This record gives sequence, structure tokens and C-alpha cells, in this order.
Amino acid sequence: MNWARAAEDPAGRPPDREGAVPRHDAAGPFPETAVPHPDSALPRRDAAVLSREAVPAPRRVLRVPSWAIQDDDDTAERFGAAPTGAVPPAAAPTPAGPAPAAAPSLGRKVRSAARWSLINTVVMRLGNFATGIALARFALGPAAWGVYGIAQTVLLVLLAANELGVGLAIIRWDGDARRFSPTVLTLSTASSTLMYAALFFAAPAVARTVGSPDAAWVLRVMCLCVVLDGIAQVPAGFLTREFAQGRRMLIDAANFVTSTGITLLLAFGGMGAMSFAWGSVAGNVVALTGFCLAAPGTLRFGWDRDQARALLRFGVPLAGASLLALCVVNLDTLVVGSTLGKVSLGFYVLAFNISGWPVRIISEAARRVSFAGFSRLAGSPRGLAEGFSRALGVLVTGTVPLCVLLGALAAPVVELVYGSTWVPAARALPWLMALGLIRIGCELAYDCLVAVGRRRSLIGVQALWLAALFPVLVVAAHLHGIVGVAQGHVLVAGGIVVPVFLLALSRAGISVRWIARACSWPFLGGAVMAATALLLERRFGDSRPALAATAVVALAAYALCVWPSRQFLRGTAPTDSPAR
Repeated sequence: MNWARAAEDPAGRPPDREGAVPRHDAAGPFPETAVPHPDSALPRRDAAVLSREAVPAPRRVLRVPSWAIQDDDDTAERFGAAPTGAVPPAAAPTPAGPAPAAAPSLGRKVRSAARWSLINTVVMRLGNFATGIALARFALGPAAWGVYGIAQTVLLVLLAANELGVGLAIIRWDGDARRFSPTVLTLSTASSTLMYAALFFAAPAVARTVGSPDAAWVLRVMCLCVVLDGIAQVPAGFLTREFAQGRRMLIDAANFVTSTGITLLLAFGGMGAMSFAWGSVAGNVVALTGFCLAAPGTLRFGWDRDQARALLRFGVPLAGASLLALCVVNLDTLVVGSTLGKVSLGFYVLAFNISGWPVRIISEAARRVSFAGFSRLAGSPRGLAEGFSRALGVLVTGTVPLCVLLGALAAPVVELVYGSTWVPAARALPWLMALGLIRIGCELAYDCLVAVGRRRSLIGVQALWLAALFPVLVVAAHLHGIVGVAQGHVLVAGGIVVPVFLLALSRAGISVRWIARACSWPFLGGAVMAATALLLERRFGDSRPALAATAVVALAAYALCVWPSRQFLRGTAPTDSPAR
């Protein structure tokens, strides 16, 4: 699922939407112990329908389609393995030599991938941060940001379901993914192309509906990324499946350099919001090329009717849940644009952009590995609960100080970074920072529930969220402007959605006590940190030296509060579990 938000990437690159996964410290959130492979989310009837040959029933039946497993003798021989049932000659000597190295454990794989992912995300976000400052200060005003926000919102909604959810099968299903990847690529590309064609003709009507008629061609150009994303699903999925985040970092770097350079060149040339669109398309072309080079042989089209049926049964519910999730996160953009105008929308988009800094830096890095990690822990309830609790603890511990500082010092930070023109955006920022913290926990819960196959629960949660949010945001926008919209978001998310997610997690074997264990120390530290920051700001003012000193002292207070949880975050705490 992609919870990305409009204008979080000022270079115009659509964020990742792979079903992979969450963030952690050097030790990683997942235990070192070996765990059984999780059941595939594919229903048993699909495995029966697609079975190509009779095989002996294993002791534990994995619900994996027969075409997802390398089981034919000639294929095994091509890769140097003995055919099924072959018996080696009795007299064959065993060659002397060192014993083969043990395969890397899941914990080591996740830690390595998480480190690369975090480095990648931090570097990219710092670059986007600098790009956004340059554009907001010297090239674009609130109205242009508003148009871009609308175009990016529509793009993100389309990206939530453009490949019908089938791309996640590359990451989630056991066996040889190359056997069904051609069908995945065909489905993904065809559905993405049809979706773009519909958007192309509907763009003028969509732009008028959200109050920005001049956004039609920006929509048409930027949403070309939908087609590029559909083609890239398979090679990107193989990189995620293999935890190959080092290669992914190089691809993202090439994407960033291309998209940012073109966006800046066109923006300073006077092209306004259209600069984001062309920069986004160029960056995605480069990224697609990089994926194909990093995962050679994966860009092959093909078609198998049985595979397509099984893939659609697996993916469509996930695509529906992701689409609902994106509508939830971006509904406020449409409400603000249609009720308050594109200038107010520009201020609101910038505030949401700032609130997304900790979400994108920490949560995005985690989500590139969390889904794959949870999928491998799904067969071990204890391992899943421990892995989720540690992952949540690391995420919340790293996110709370950023959210508190940006919320408590909103006005001086906005003026310092973006200039006095953008100060009205600071009024909504404290509430949006609280929403950002909630989003991080919900994203991790979403990935965990997808990994254990509770897709129907996710659709119900997202539908409830959307149904409750829309009337609240409309009323709040008319009463209190962008501040009311931010407050409405927090009210619905904290009061309705979080309890429902807690219930869904408890049914998956992760009780509230596991979650309380992860969040108690960071929340205590956040309360102390907020009180310290507000007190020091009132005492010493908001000059640059005062702000720097306030931040340092507040962070020190937070560090003292969370210090007792260090063993838990490192994975060296006692292993006795909380009572369920």
C-alpha cells in the first residue's frame, strides 16, 4: 500500500508503491530464528485448479499455485540440479573441500536491506527537501503548488490500483516467481494503460471538479507515470523480493537526479506546475531502465489464463484496499481545493509536505523491507508478534522527536525554511504532525495484516475510514479552513481508525500489550520533549540560535526518557512475551 501524499516529493517523482516494507535499527525488528514459510494468500481452490500434475502431499500444505514452483525435471537440470527422484551413484565420491557457507538468515537479510533502504531514503529526502525550498522561495507560489498538489493526488490514487494488486505476488508467493511473472507483467501493463486512457479523456472534468481547470494538461502529462509504473512492477518486485536495496538505491539516485534537474530547469524557465509533470515522467523513464538492468530477464510478457485468475483473486482485494487508503490520505486535498481554492490548497499541501518528512524518511525506508519480512514470519505467531512489536518500537522511537519538534516550533520553522510568504501553512502543521505519527503506525499494521492474509479486514478498515472522514472534512473546511481539515483528520484517525486496527491486529495474534510495549517509552519522551520545547521557545524566543538550542535540549530530554527501552529496540531484551 502507498500512503504517499501529494507534493511530498517536490521533484515530482511518484513514490514507491510496492508491497514491501518497515524500518529499524542496526539490529532489525525481526528475530534471527528460522521460521517456516508463510502460507500464500492464494486460496486453496486456486492451487487445486492450477495443479498440473499429481505430487505427494507434503506434511504441511503451502497454498501456492503449482506453476509458481520449479518442479519439472528438465528445468532443474538446466540449473544444475538433479532431476526429481534421481538417485546419485553409490560409488560417487564426495569431493573434499570446505563446507558450503550457510545461507544468510532472515534477520541478516532484513537488517542489510533496511540499512540500505534507510540510507537511500534519507539521501533522497534531503535532496527533495533542498529542491522544495528552492522552488518555494524562488520559482513557484502557493497557486502553482496547489495545481501540482491536485495532479499528484490524482496520480497517487491511480497508482494505488493501476496494476490490480498482482505485483505483490512477486514478493509474497513462495516458489519461482519467474514462472508467473510474464502474466503479472501483462496484467499490470494492460490495466495501467487502460487506466491512463480513461484519465486522459476525463482530465478536463476532473480539473474543473477540484476547482483548477488549468490543471488538465498537467494531469495528462504527469499521469503517464501510471503506465511506466505498471511496466516496472515486475523488475521492481524482484528486487524487493531479494532485499536488493543497494541496487534500488542506485536506481532511485538516477531517478532523483534526472527528475530534479528537469523540474528545476523548467520551473525557473516559467513553466509552473507543468515542470513537475515533465520532471516526473523523465525520472520514471530512467527508473524503469534501471530496474530492467538490475533485474535482467524479468521484463517478459506472457499470458496464462489460470495464472491470471489466481493472480486477480489475490491482487484485486489488495488493490481495493490500497485505493481506499489513498483516497483516505488524499481526500483532504480534494476537499480543500474545491471548497477553499488553490491558494489555500497550496498552503495546505506545503504543511502536509512538511508533516511527511518523518513519515517519508523513516516509514518509507521501513516499508521496503517490512512486507517481505512479515510475510516470512506469518507462519510463526510468536515471531510475528515480536517482529511487529520491535519494528513498531523502532519506528515510533525514531519518529516522535521529529514530529514533536516540527509541531511545537511550526511557525518559526516554516518562516526560517520557506520564507514569510508561507507562514499561513504553519497553522495546520501541529495537527498534521500528529496525523503523520498515526500514519506510520497504521502503515506498519497494514503491511502486517496483508502479510498474514487478512485482506478483507483491511478493506473494511479503509472503507470505514473514508466514510467517516468525508463529512468531517467538508464541515471542518467550512468552519475552520485548513486548520479544521487537519483537526478533522486527527479526530477520525485517532478516534475511529486506530481502535479498529488494534482489533484487527489482536485477531492476528498481536495483542495490545505488544503494541503498548513498543510505544510507551517514546510517547512519554514525546510529552516531555513537547513541554520542554514550548517552555524554552517562550523563554528565549525564536531566533536561529535560540531554535537550535531549544532543539538540542528537547532532544536530550527525549533521549533520557527512551534510554530504558534500548535493549528492547536492539533485540537483546528478555524474550518473555507480554500476556495476551
